[in-house]
Parts: sequence; structure tokens; C-alpha cells
Amino acid sequence: MPGPPLLFYDLGSPYAYLAVERAERVLGEPPELRPILLGAIFAARGHGSWSATPRREAGMAEVGRRAAAYGLPPLRWPADWPPNTLAAMRAAVWADRAGRGAPFARAAFRRAFAEGADLADPRVLADLATAVGLDGTAVAGAIASRGVKDDLRARTEAALDLGVRGVPTLAIGDRLLYGDDRLDEASGLRRS
Repeated sequence: MPGPPLLFYDLGSPYAYLAVERAERVLGEPPELRPILLGAIFAARGHGSWSATPRREAGMAEVGRRAAAYGLPPLRWPADWPPNTLAAMRAAVWADRAGRGAPFARAAFRRAFAEGADLADPRVLADLATAVGLDGTAVAGAIASRGVKDDLRARTEAALDLGVRGVPTLAIGDRLLYGDDRLDEASGLRRS
């Protein structure tokens, strides 16, 4: 059997929130969460998010329907969704490097989509870091560091090279499954 499934995410993606919240339950094991910068993926592919199109309201309603169907709390969209997630994704990389990446990602997704918090707010990022056992006062310096910046860029470029075209994307062996609605299919791949 291949190694653990890899789940590529960006904290601004409500579909990635849905996938991260239910992946372990559906797959029967926790995936390895991989933070990447979705804006860079969009730039490389030459298109942007559905959130900036006339499909925005319909997309938000669909995410809400899926959250309810999956038994997740009702969505509370951040007021300025989607936020600029660059700082949040750098914080996610910093947390991952410190061994707290998965708890940080889960807490950040819940704060954004179950509580409506703005992940572009440095205070929210500091609170999240503290909540998962990291030094909240160190977040600002960490996300400004060259090492974290370069690491996020390298992770995003590696995802692009692998063929990731958006988030959430689940990698199982050499298969890429794009979309939160592909988790059930992934579950079948894990058992075969």
C-alpha cells in the first residue's frame, strides 16, 4: 500500500475545509496535510477563484449544503471572504515545520468557516498558534522569515509539478483526486 494520503490545502478554500474536516473519518486514517498557496496555483493555471465570478452565491450555497450533509456546523463566512491567505499559509508552513501543522490547519479552518474569523488578521493567527501549543508571539517573525517564505513557495511549486490544479487535492500513490467530493472515491483506493 502506498504511504499516507496527502491532502493539499489552502486555508481560504471552503472546499478544503470540508475535506480536512472529514478526511480521517472517510479515509480511515489521517491524511498528511500539505499547505500550498492557491493563489500561486491559480496564477500558474491562468485563472482565478469561483468566488470572484457570478457563481459566487451559488458556490457558497453549495458549500453550505455540503457542510450540512457532512454533519458539520453551519457555515459562518468571514466578512471579507476570501481573504488574502498569504500570511495564514506562511503560518501554516511554520506550524507544520514545528510539528503542529495538522492541528493548526484544523483550528484555522474552524475559526474561519465555523466562526467567521478573518485569517488575514495577525491577531487571529497568533491566537491560533497559541491554541495549538505554539508561541503566538512568534508568528509575525516566523511568517516574515525567508525560510518560511521559501518553504511555502517550494511546497507550492512541488504541488504544481505533481499536477495539483486546485484545492483540496488528495494524492494517493500516483493518483490525484481534486475536490472534497472525491474523498469517498479515495477511500475505495485505500482499501484496494
